[in-house]
Amino acid sequence: MKTPTIDWTSQHEASRQRSVAGGGKPGLARMEQLAGKSGREILEAMMSGELPYPPMNETMNMTLLEVGTGCVLFQGIPLLQHYNPLGTVHGGWFATLLDSALGCAVQTTLPAGRSYSTAELSINIVRPASHKTGPLRAVGTVIHIGRQIATAEARIEDEKGKLYAHATTTCFVFDVPAAV
Repeated sequence: MKTPTIDWTSQHEASRQRSVAGGGKPGLARMEQLAGKSGREILEAMMSGELPYPPMNETMNMTLLEVGTGCVLFQGIPLLQHYNPLGTVHGGWFATLLDSALGCAVQTTLPAGRSYSTAELSINIVRPASHKTGPLRAVGTVIHIGRQIATAEARIEDEKGKLYAHATTTCFVFDVPAAV
């Protein structure tokens, strides 16, 4: 999912505006809004504003930019509010961006009535980031989808392709319980 040369900050803002224009806001979707939708359809509905997007996206200054089957692209722009006491972006910010890309990549492969939960997350941060770093992108790609277990990998890179972090996950895949 390499995007042609465009201004990443503008694309980030355009994606947020498209969601808001479609009625999107942070929140939680109701089960009846999700019923009958595949994992990919749910993510696409969040991107268009048909469904609410996770409130944490605003806290972490990140957004889902692209969705394909078995792959997704998130972008985050680290801010001062994401700093640790050492003066760089906290590892939790990297973990959140990576976990989102990993899990959503798995989600794109799931049919209606199936969901997932992260069972294991392994992260390697190879370079510090700051608010001066600018936009960072996390591409998540599925490695394996089984009936109960899925695995995926993701990388965070800057506009020049410089690696900041990479991760893998194992997800537990399950049937969504019927509404009571």
